[in-house]
Parts: sequence; structure tokens; C-alpha cells
Amino acid sequence: MSRPHAAAIIEDAFNEQVERLLRGRGWGNRVVTHIGYGTSTYVRVFARIVLGRRGEAGPPERQDATGALVPRRYDRGWRVFVTAPAAGVPVVVTIGDREVYGRSDRGGYIDVVAHDHGLGPGWQQVVVAAQGTDPVPADIFVVGDDVTFGIVSDIDDTVITTMLPRPMIAAWNTFVRSGKSRRAVAGMAPMYRRLLAAHRGAPIVYLSTGAWNTTPTLTRFLVEAGYPLGPFLMTDWGATNTGWFRSGQEHKRSALHRLARDFPHITWLLVGDDGQHDPQIYAEFAEARPDRVGAVCIRQLTPTEQVLSHPMGRAEGPHRGWASRTAPTFLAPDGDGLLRMLDEAGMVGEPVAADEQPSRPPVT
Repeated sequence: MSRPHAAAIIEDAFNEQVERLLRGRGWGNRVVTHIGYGTSTYVRVFARIVLGRRGEAGPPERQDATGALVPRRYDRGWRVFVTAPAAGVPVVVTIGDREVYGRSDRGGYIDVVAHDHGLGPGWQQVVVAAQGTDPVPADIFVVGDDVTFGIVSDIDDTVITTMLPRPMIAAWNTFVRSGKSRRAVAGMAPMYRRLLAAHRGAPIVYLSTGAWNTTPTLTRFLVEAGYPLGPFLMTDWGATNTGWFRSGQEHKRSALHRLARDFPHITWLLVGDDGQHDPQIYAEFAEARPDRVGAVCIRQLTPTEQVLSHPMGRAEGPHRGWASRTAPTFLAPDGDGLLRMLDEAGMVGEPVAADEQPSRPPVT
């Protein structure tokens, strides 16, 4: 397009006024980092620059069993959305002795790719610093060159269940519930741990249409529910340069294809649910890149969950017309059933010894 959509122009003007007002009151830049990923040749670093009161610290953090940083407490849902992005802020990402420079986008987001980083496989850390801030560590999971297996997992109704009509889930989780009130889907965490235990150094990537703002709360929830940690690929809710709202389906499609390009030697296990568009998106991806998909696992929602997921009804049955013709597709109501089917198909493998699993060095 020759110029941004009116929605983006309006949003940018509003954010500019808010930023001017808050900076006039003494607010400054604050860095929020997210888990990134990489290979032996590059790393992809995620962060966001928002405005905060001078001297205001972010949520206290601790290390989980892998060494990754996890928020110590839950924020009430609406709190994570009451943020003011800082656009166009210079950023320095320090990787060992090397510095890489970037700048926050119109939403305050940082997505920096750095090559020749010198980091080994497993959990690593880089440091992100914005203009006027102290350096903040950012976790990175580096995938070794010998890794050929990985998991891509949806979040809502796949690893977390809410039992609410789909149109209400975002608003309820955003403005009312705390992360601690959500429930884990039975058997999914043990399934992921078992699969990763059988594939040394394999990544798990959480792909969702949810907002980046919720990532710290989701991270803590997943750790406390026993899920392995991994990078999140989320979205920025709101206006874009092409329309009033961004497409969640297109976000998932483009993210899957980028993962295929970023990890050309990995065959993915795609995990989602049959409540919305995961089956169709995964089937399309498997058709387009049959050598990049080992299997598709779909968690079947209960009849009650199906009604809540589609309060206006659906045109066709939940399992018609989307099964991949190039990748095995397994359907079960929980992780226990999916793991059993994968095991019967010989797709699980034997666990790797604990001392052979990659671990991250202590935080300094």
C-alpha cells in the first residue's frame, strides 16, 4: 500500500499523544523481554519497549528448572494490557562480546536477528538495553545442528482450557481473570515432557493468536502446570498498516512457514484443537511442506466445549474435510490419548538420559 491504513494512522496518533503526556510526567523507557530462539548461525531476540514510571521495576523473576526467567507473581489480566508502547527507541542487544543494534517498531516491539553469535546449543541468555534503561536479560533457546524434531503447540483449548464462549475468552482473560485461575488440559504437559525427553535438544514453540502482553503470565502458568518452556510466537492486537484488525489465521500460517525456513532440518509435530482453525491451518501447511511435518495431533473438544467455542453453531462437523493427506493425524480428547496413539505409531522414542539433556548455565 502507498500509505498506512486509517486504523494505523489513528492508533499511531493516539499512542504518540499518550507517550508525549507520560514522558512529560517523568515516565521513561522500560524493557520487557520474551523467550527467543536460534541455531548455530543466528538467534532471534524478542522484546518490547514500554513506558513506565522512573524507578519502577517489572514483575520480580525467578529461574525455573531449565534456568529460564519466570515472573514470580500473576498480574490481574487487565493490568498487562494497560501499557503504553514506546516507538522508535534505539536498542542494543549484547551477545557475548558482540553488540547488535535495532529500534522498536510502532507497537514498541523488538524482533532482532543476529548472526555469528557464538552461543552453544540449549538455554542461553543475551542482554537487551534501550535508551535510558538498565540492561535486561533475555532467554534464548539455541537448537543444535543435529536436532531433527520439534513441537509446535497452540495454547487456548490445547494446553489451557477456559470453558467460556470463544468470543468472551479474550475479554474475560484480559480484564477479569488472573493467570492462576486457568486450568491445564489433562495429559498435555506429560505428553510434551515425554516427547522432548526422547529427542535431545528438541524445541517446543507455542504459537498463538493471543497478545504478547499475556506472555509473562502464560509463562508462569505453563511452568507451574508442568509444561516445558519454549519460545512464544504471539500477535500484537489492534490496528495494522492494512486494516483495523490483524488476521490470527494468517499469523499462524506465516509463523509456521518461517519456522520451516529457520529450521530446515526439523520435522515438526503440530499440536492444536478442533475448536477453531488449527486443523485446517495444519493440514494446509502439511500439504505445502510435507517434508517438514511428521504428524498432526488434534485435541478433541468435549461437546460442551464445542458449543462454547462455536456459540452461533458451525457449518460442518469438527472432523470433516481437513485431515492432512501427507502427515498422520491423531485425534484424542486429552494428552494421554494422543501420547498413546503416537506411541502405538512408533513416533515417541526412548527417553534420553537426564545428563544428556541441554541445560542453561547459571544466570550472571
